[in-house]
Amino acid sequence: MGVPGPGTGTPVALRSTVAREAAVVALLTVLVAVASGTADLPGRIAEWSRSTVGPLDDAVLLLAASHLFMVVFGARRARDLKAQHARRELAEQELRVRVRTDPLTGLLNRAGIAEELDAAVDRAAAGDPQPAVVLLDLDRFKEVNDTLGHAVGDALLCAVARRLAGELRSDDVLARLGGDEFVVLLRQADPAAVRQVTDRLLAALRRPFDVGGVVLEVDGSLGVASSGTDPAELLRAADVAMYAAKADRSGVVVHTPALDRHDPARLGLFGDLRRGIRDGDLRVHYQPKATLTDGRVVGAEALVRWAHPQRGLLPPSEFIGLAEATGLVRTLTDVVLARALADCRDWRAAGRELTVAVNLSARVLLDPTLPCRVAALLAEHDLPAACLELEVTESAAMQDPAQALDVLRRLRGLGVTLSVDDYGTGHASLSYLSRLPVSTLKIDRSFISTMEVDGTGQVIVRSTIELAHALGLRVVAEGVETRCTWQRLRTLGCDEAQGFWLARPVPAEDLLARVAAVETRTGVPALTG
Repeated sequence: MGVPGPGTGTPVALRSTVAREAAVVALLTVLVAVASGTADLPGRIAEWSRSTVGPLDDAVLLLAASHLFMVVFGARRARDLKAQHARRELAEQELRVRVRTDPLTGLLNRAGIAEELDAAVDRAAAGDPQPAVVLLDLDRFKEVNDTLGHAVGDALLCAVARRLAGELRSDDVLARLGGDEFVVLLRQADPAAVRQVTDRLLAALRRPFDVGGVVLEVDGSLGVASSGTDPAELLRAADVAMYAAKADRSGVVVHTPALDRHDPARLGLFGDLRRGIRDGDLRVHYQPKATLTDGRVVGAEALVRWAHPQRGLLPPSEFIGLAEATGLVRTLTDVVLARALADCRDWRAAGRELTVAVNLSARVLLDPTLPCRVAALLAEHDLPAACLELEVTESAAMQDPAQALDVLRRLRGLGVTLSVDDYGTGHASLSYLSRLPVSTLKIDRSFISTMEVDGTGQVIVRSTIELAHALGLRVVAEGVETRCTWQRLRTLGCDEAQGFWLARPVPAEDLLARVAAVETRTGVPALTG
């Protein structure tokens, strides 16, 4: 979210403006006083009034009273504006903190640690010590979640976060990437020091955890990477090392180039995915999106699944990262786009003109051939460009802003609708995003899901909606789980929403029936005739 710059409403600029205007008023008052004394202005005005319009006493009294009223009410309005500015500044500050913070553990999140890692790499390039990255994944955590429930699992994650933080040095940085994955940034990659820290972390994990009177035992696998000048490459190398540690149960593995060449599990999954895309094993489900003003469903988001022959129906978190790392994501995206447009055409043929939204990864967004491929698919399915919405994340747009802007402008030129997905989880400001040719902002579910229990969350959502509307953007709320959240978002002026309270993702053939059910839930009258 953008912060007002100098001259646009900051406290310093406001005080400077008021001081200048006060000085001008004082100077003009002195000049009038001097002129009055020199030219006897009161006497001249009195003589003129007697000879023309009569005494001016009443008019002077009314003017003085009016001036007094203006001063009183103006001061009150000034206090209101100052309080409003302070509230908005606090909301923006809270949003900046929330963007970098994991809501469960209070640690930095993926976006926050990315910024810290960027800064550490830059300092290393300037002569500071080379940093090291430790990626840590809990072993047997899934068993805790499946056996004791997510509430106990969440409590265990918080306990793990506290214990890990207690084993780190003052200048080390701990973050939670998501799920049961944590990352530690060690600002000095001295091998002996790194080994000491990783040994302490592993020993801390292996001590039992008392969670609500239940004693739980977990273990961990740690991957370490210290060579490389690119933050993404450091994280990737640490990830490979972590999986090697998990595979051979060694606890800690330091990344070496040999690990990249000999990762049979990863190579096997890559081969499965390549065959799955070729053999048509990808499935596309759709989640309806409804307007908050009248409850009508206006579109659906396409969500890809992989029907793995041994592992069953896999969510995108299981394979999108692999597709991006291996270059398969372009082919995968083309398959999803083609399927989504074909389904959209079928819905229109059945009498329901819904839009369909497809997510774009960073690698796809930065592909200069994407607009031509999208145009060809639209022509192949005989669909107007306005029926397609492409969603990009903040982090994808920030990887190469110039290239992303060029591709987005060309897509917009086709007539495709563009939106920013998962807003609030990256580190781009709303002022930067407003320069992109997007028309919609989707607030991440992590903010929406806490609205009912967190007053700060409501302030942040309200502030985001107001600022987005001021920039001419529509706002979509993700993760609407309850009717109360739906009603609150309507009160705040949000435009559209999607989430499990409305509908879970369903196959294309079930969507129109699910749309009817959603509109019944939101109070849309059934169509007749």
